[in-house]
Amino acid sequence: MVLSERDRAILDLEREWRLLPTSKATAIRTRLGISPTRYYALLDVLIDDPAAALHDPLVVRRLRRSRAERRRLRAEGRRLGHGP
Repeated sequence: MVLSERDRAILDLEREWRLLPTSKATAIRTRLGISPTRYYALLDVLIDDPAAALHDPLVVRRLRRSRAERRRLRAEGRRLGHGP
């Protein structure tokens, strides 16, 4: 499967947003023309796509680890940022 231009743009933004002079939310709206909520919904599905892992393996692995950690914390009944 081949990534769409939008999917590649989402992954590229996720890799580059820290270097931008604007907030991530502003960059999402400006570059992609979508809301941050929509962006994160698309990103969550996208990181499970094998083509995304081929396009940018480092970003995809980082995002998968982050998602797994959030799910683990939720399953344990902890709030994010509040560990033992």
